[in-house]
Amino acid sequence: MGRTWTFGQRIGVGFATMVALALLIGAVSIQALRSVVADKDRVISENAQSLIGAARMEATLERKASNGRAFLLSGEQRFLERMREARASFSSLLGILRAQSKSADSRPLLDAIERTELAHQAAFDRVIAMRGASATVETIVRAFDDDIAPRYDELHRAITAFVDHEAQGLEEGRRASTEAAASATTAELGIAGVAIVLAIVLALWLAGSLSRQIGSAVSHIQSSSAELEAAAAQQATGSREQSSATSEVSTTIRELLSTSKQIAESAQRVARIAEETASGARTGDQTVQRAQDGVGVIKRQVDLIVGHMLDLGKKSQQVGGILEIITELADQTNILAINATIESAGAGEAGKRFAVVADEIRKLADRVGGSTKEIRTLIEEIRAAANTTVMATEDGSKAVDAGTRQFGEVAAAFKQIERLVVTTTEAAREIELSTKQQSTAVEQVNAAISNVAQTTKEAEASTRQTLETSTQLATLSRGLAALVQPRAQT
Repeated sequence: MGRTWTFGQRIGVGFATMVALALLIGAVSIQALRSVVADKDRVISENAQSLIGAARMEATLERKASNGRAFLLSGEQRFLERMREARASFSSLLGILRAQSKSADSRPLLDAIERTELAHQAAFDRVIAMRGASATVETIVRAFDDDIAPRYDELHRAITAFVDHEAQGLEEGRRASTEAAASATTAELGIAGVAIVLAIVLALWLAGSLSRQIGSAVSHIQSSSAELEAAAAQQATGSREQSSATSEVSTTIRELLSTSKQIAESAQRVARIAEETASGARTGDQTVQRAQDGVGVIKRQVDLIVGHMLDLGKKSQQVGGILEIITELADQTNILAINATIESAGAGEAGKRFAVVADEIRKLADRVGGSTKEIRTLIEEIRAAANTTVMATEDGSKAVDAGTRQFGEVAAAFKQIERLVVTTTEAAREIELSTKQQSTAVEQVNAAISNVAQTTKEAEASTRQTLETSTQLATLSRGLAALVQPRAQT
């Protein structure tokens, strides 16, 4: 039945066997670990906690005894309260130890501790009653040594016996955990040895059966790969020849397509340049028109300036006439001031004030006269500048008229250029359309040739890949044959 198994089935059987052994080893390890952990938890939860509780109980007993002795010596009530609190803590710890203890051997020891503590407390109560009855110190000390101290030693021995018992249980638990771990380790080593032996046997069995199965398949692969290699070589030769011929045709078509594209691009550039030239001519015409309009505005402004300058000349003449009147008034005022000065001098002491006023009026008249002379000089200069400006603006107006006529001639020239450029643009567009049609036709041919060339290249690549695959297959089959049948290599 093993001869009919497939390669995957045999590998699956080997893998499943190894997985089963690994699971078995893991199960044993987990069981051993759980046992060790359980022993550890038991030791910690029972023995270790009992030892801790016994230590706390012994400390509480010591606190109870010390507070009792302090009360017997001093008689202070606070020491008695502390002793009672310590006894309550002792009873609470004893109850906790009873609840935690699960061993049958521990309960008698705890009972002995409880009985001894009751006897110790009863002895203390008797001595405390003697202290309350005002007994002598010697009597109290004697009663303490005879009654309380032996009970205390007996209670301390009972607690020590319980501690020794729990320490022994802790040591036994530690030894049990160690023995369980050692047993688990031995079992794991045994199972691992069995697994290794089974793995070696299974590997040898799989190697032998697979070698025979692969050797049979390799012989068939060798014969098939030889036939496939010969057919692929013939097909590769034909594909290379067809690819070479197609490449030459494709190269010629690409050159023709490149030439037609260059012609189309040149025609397109000519059309674009012609359009740009026409646009520039239109822009120049518009610019000339705007400049002509601007010159007209300038001419109107010049005419307006001439009118204003003539008005300025007339106003300056009117201001000159007014200055003549002001000059005559200043002269008359000066003469009146001189006459007033003369009259004031003849009037004697009474005319001195009037003489001062007359002198001031005369000075004012002199200043007015001087100012009118300066104003007259400025008006003459303004009149001369206005005349010069009028003459210059007239010359500028004549120049503007001449520029207007020249702008008209330039605008006519731009319109003529625009008409010629439009004609050139139409011709370039016709050439561009023709070349585009030609390029489209060539591109279609080129696409068809490219498809043929691509198909040929793909066929050539496919045959080359087939040839390489067949060669690799033949090499692989020979290698497999050498692996499964070493004698076949010679």
